[in-house]
Amino acid sequence: MDTMDAQVLNAALQWAAQGHRFATVTVARTWGSAPRPPGAWMVVRHDGQVVGSVSGGCIEDDLIHRVTHGEFNGTAPLALKYGVTTEEANRFNLPCGGTLELVLEPAADLTALDTLLKLTSAGALALRTVDLQAGTTRVEPGERSDTLQWTGTVLTTVHGPRLRLLLIGASQISRYVAPMAHALGYEVLVCDPREEYYASWDVPNSRWLPGMPDDVVLAIQPDVHTAIVALTHDPKLDDLALMEALRSPAFYVGALGSKANNARRKARLQEHFELQPHELERLHGPVGLPIGSRTPPEIAVSLLAELTQVKNQLHQQPAVRSACNTDSTQGVPV
Repeated sequence: MDTMDAQVLNAALQWAAQGHRFATVTVARTWGSAPRPPGAWMVVRHDGQVVGSVSGGCIEDDLIHRVTHGEFNGTAPLALKYGVTTEEANRFNLPCGGTLELVLEPAADLTALDTLLKLTSAGALALRTVDLQAGTTRVEPGERSDTLQWTGTVLTTVHGPRLRLLLIGASQISRYVAPMAHALGYEVLVCDPREEYYASWDVPNSRWLPGMPDDVVLAIQPDVHTAIVALTHDPKLDDLALMEALRSPAFYVGALGSKANNARRKARLQEHFELQPHELERLHGPVGLPIGSRTPPEIAVSLLAELTQVKNQLHQQPAVRSACNTDSTQGVPV
């Protein structure tokens, strides 16, 4: 299961190889209740085929119409706005006066797109910078602390797995969590010291980390972009991971088990590892949202739903630095 970045990049490069023209469109800035966040992007082929998304659908329809009717046949990138007025917001079905500012590239740099795909496919973070005035694009390695930047003439977007998810235990549930988490943009790490589980682990887009869970948690140096979930159902392994995870800056720490098991787990962690009440309060358990899940795929959906909820609450998109003229009209380069 590919990430949205991979889907967009693969489509663009495949279309280029087949001789098709296309435009890339990226959300640079939003006001109000915009449907998609800054950094969301899509590609629109000259015949109307689309991969990716920048809104709930109505803006895509307008962009498709404009691309297929040859409105963007030049080569220079440009900025567009949708929903500046109430009339336009109603026309494009933008909620609550939402406004989108987009960067459209009628002829994206194919070398830069190829470099971006190679970096992100290898699990690396990358920055893609489009300079509207110079008409140039560059791709370079990124850091977890990097954020989207938009000055009104220069757009820098962050690509690749900015978030990490460490799974303790190569269980059946982990086999469902790993590909779903990868599709959500996580770098998926797996730790399980049991040799029989290592021998049978064959899930793509996940990296196996050998060693005991507590050592592995310390080794990856969890930060505020890291989530750690214990799924072995074996206290000897789960507790070791949780002992270190709950003392770390990880934004989410969870463990599989019933409410009764979770209460016993907290008592053990407090008694044997001297974790403090404020650290124990960080533990999500039973892990996941209460949707009545029972099967491994249902539990995976529940877990990732809660992970997404916590991530979205804590990792709100920071204000995008902008020097744009907010009086510009929709569809006019700014």
